[in-house]
Amino acid sequence: MLNRAQPIHTLQEYLALEEQSEDKHEYYQGQIFLMAGGSVNHNRISFNLAGLLYQKLAGSTCEAFSSDMRLLVKANGLYTYPDLMVVCGSLDLAPGRTDTVTNPLVIIEVLSESTAEYDRTDKFELYKELESLENYILVDQHRSYIQCFRRVKDEPKLWAVESYRHLEENLRIPALDLELSLKEIYHRVEWPQADTTHPTTAE
Repeated sequence: MLNRAQPIHTLQEYLALEEQSEDKHEYYQGQIFLMAGGSVNHNRISFNLAGLLYQKLAGSTCEAFSSDMRLLVKANGLYTYPDLMVVCGSLDLAPGRTDTVTNPLVIIEVLSESTAEYDRTDKFELYKELESLENYILVDQHRSYIQCFRRVKDEPKLWAVESYRHLEENLRIPALDLELSLKEIYHRVEWPQADTTHPTTAE
């Protein structure tokens, strides 16, 4: 959670702020936090993932949502905007809202320098209270590196993780029974090399 705006707000005040604000904010325990903006790499990865999921999920009961769709974790009251969510079957919305999902099967976050530690730790702990959540995926934007956390069947408090480092690999998303190419996820993403001014591009 970033850049605390005010110490205490009601949920109604937060929702009213979001309807008028050009920026996105998280809300948790009466506090509002301004969310960081995305870099070029962040946006490229997010759009690549959205396009791939659209193709892969076509004809299924699953649907992907971008960061314009808000998430409510009912168990702890967190309101936030994941980079991508996938819902399968019926869409469960927060009471009285058409812009807030409560039952994602998969959440994907593209890591930024300012949010990476939060996404890996505190935010993940809050996400774990989503009964619907089966996969939590973290995508590094500064190198080819993706982690896919999987809730262990019959042991809901346990999470296993698979890591992917090479562009030749495919990211496996067990909850959706599909794979995504890292080369396509990182298409046009540029990483600076340590010993040269010319960037390396994932093409």
